[in-house]
Amino acid sequence: MYETAYDHLKMIMKSFYTSWIAIYASLVYSYFIAKNIKPGKIRLILLLPIIALFTLIPLNFSSPYVGGMTALLITWLANFKLLLLVFDKGPLCSSSSISLIQFISVATLPIKIKPPQNTTTGSLKSPLNYTIKIVVLAIVFQLYAYRPHLHYNVILTLYCLHIYLNTEILLALFAVPARALLKFEIEPQFDEPYMATSLQDFWGRRWNLMVSSILRPSVYEPVKIVLGPVMGKRWGSAYAMMASFAVSGLMHELMYYYLTRVKPTWEVTWFFVVHGVCTALEVLVKKSELGEKWRLNRVVSGVLTIGFVMVTSFWLFFPQLVRNRVDLRGIEELGAAFQLLKAGVARWI
Repeated sequence: MYETAYDHLKMIMKSFYTSWIAIYASLVYSYFIAKNIKPGKIRLILLLPIIALFTLIPLNFSSPYVGGMTALLITWLANFKLLLLVFDKGPLCSSSSISLIQFISVATLPIKIKPPQNTTTGSLKSPLNYTIKIVVLAIVFQLYAYRPHLHYNVILTLYCLHIYLNTEILLALFAVPARALLKFEIEPQFDEPYMATSLQDFWGRRWNLMVSSILRPSVYEPVKIVLGPVMGKRWGSAYAMMASFAVSGLMHELMYYYLTRVKPTWEVTWFFVVHGVCTALEVLVKKSELGEKWRLNRVVSGVLTIGFVMVTSFWLFFPQLVRNRVDLRGIEELGAAFQLLKAGVARWI
């Protein structure tokens, strides 16, 4: 088991090093393009090869963890930041006033720059908060040993916890060094999504806020500007919201391809389309006379919100991963990493 895990880890690390060297070299090029080429068509043409490379990078990984996280940070977030940079928008638009290391950090990590004199710790969660989440994630992993005896829906519930806790912890780990070494303010990633009281609250204020902050200027605002004068402010906003969810669905579909390497089934795209339509309708109802007169108790609306997210996840989000055994590969990979960690600790004791 140890040799197998060691060989697998060595293969992953080799792909990781070569891929991330290419990523950093590409961002050095992008930085100098941003400093010397004005926003517009020429900047777009010069950055398109980098965007194409970042789209292909995750194909180097067979690891669900490394490949999935690289796809999120580079193929999705970094590419969208570069596309915004073409028009001198987004978190990289101040490229003329930030250093190369700052540019690379903002492009690859879930962080935002804030002047040192205004830096606060308000966005950071307490060590106890993360300790509890790490313990819960460890318990979830231990429960996987009982998979043959668990109902399928119980397993999917564990997957919901796994994805949430794993993503929040990993993104926080990526961001902490940037804050400690470069004095950056961390872009908050999650705000206790299990406490959401509506779909708008869940997706807009609590779940993976870095993605929301990128979709807003790249999809929501342009669509709203185009449709608003034609359809009115309220409906323009609703269609812009649905467009943002649709783009998110397509990006998830691409990430699923990296993980499964099979033809898309569009289930995960439909998951986000459904949530986009329901969230837009929810906002429209809230702004109507009905919404002003009739509001659910926060506890009731919270249960309904989380229940809806979980049921639709069971229906559309997880099946593609389960069919292609991505879930089992991820669990096995995490188990192998724990085995190597235990072996390494045993050597030092």
